[in-house]
Amino acid sequence: MKLFTRLFIPSGVLLIVLSMILFSRAPASPPEWKKGKPKHHTREGFRNYPVIPESKMSSRIRFIFNRFKSSFTMPTVPKSHYLSERDAAVLLHSFKNKNSITWIGQSTLLIKIDGTYILTDPFFSQLASPLPVGPGRYAAPGISLKGLPPVDIIIISHNHYDHLDADFIEALPGKEKINVFVPLKLKKFFTDRGYRHVHELDWYETRSIHNIKLTALPIVHYSSRSFNDKNKTLWCSWAIVSPHGKYYFIGDSAYSPTIFKNIGKKFGAFDLAMVTIGTYGNRRYGVNNHTTPEEAVAIGRELRAKALLGIHWGTIELSDENPWEPPERFKKSAEKKGFSSEDVWVMKIGETRILSK
Repeated sequence: MKLFTRLFIPSGVLLIVLSMILFSRAPASPPEWKKGKPKHHTREGFRNYPVIPESKMSSRIRFIFNRFKSSFTMPTVPKSHYLSERDAAVLLHSFKNKNSITWIGQSTLLIKIDGTYILTDPFFSQLASPLPVGPGRYAAPGISLKGLPPVDIIIISHNHYDHLDADFIEALPGKEKINVFVPLKLKKFFTDRGYRHVHELDWYETRSIHNIKLTALPIVHYSSRSFNDKNKTLWCSWAIVSPHGKYYFIGDSAYSPTIFKNIGKKFGAFDLAMVTIGTYGNRRYGVNNHTTPEEAVAIGRELRAKALLGIHWGTIELSDENPWEPPERFKKSAEKKGFSSEDVWVMKIGETRILSK
């Protein structure tokens, strides 16, 4: 498996850091609700609801500076963390007649249900940044673009670079046939790149295709890809429901004491919940947009999930925690909360497992 290294460009460092600070700047005042719309809509875009406070600018500057500084070193990746692309392809093919799930890295998963391939939050590039430097991956995708089977459905949770890879979206073949499901205001991103079947959903809206029902659901996060577009597009998680199983894809979220309980009450038990277990180390800077492993398990319990899969870890340099700490905390917490070891999935990058009820 190819491991990635950081691009180093010494000139213009100050400009880059200042630009990144601008990307993450907090609004001067809390966003105002747009009357006549759901409570998460604002006059300028969207907000988390229930409303959560923004982090202080001083904390965000410290966060950006530390991320920039640490991005020039990559962790050593143990061979036990990934499969070679050849082995990953062989394993995927061996389950060709089964419903299955493959972890490609970060929140990118290839899910097969009754012969339909669903790709979540595609991120295949080396950098998660609009700049020539920025957060970079230290483990390559488990399956490359060329190794993917024909994709039928893409689902997107939000527009951050490690969840929505413009180069990949541009290069993916079969655009005229692929159905894309996105939160509000992200349709244009895909239609500008040649996709014809793009379904834009608000929270709790549902669409069905290929006998699979997809519902956009709330999470606690934010959106941004540029200098002045913070929260202009919506963010969401997804319920994926078919006659053969019910699955939950969180994408990326902080914990909420109400949101996931409400989803669990509405949908009943999920067969598998894909929950984020990394990128919690930035709380020391007042930045809280992700769950700890323990919170991920709590979400799984509130979703009434029978099994949990830990995602959003072991792929890209985004946070201060030891990159190999999340899965151990995840497994320990899940055991304490009553999950059996067979129902707590910590997968290798490139690994495929059978989906079953």
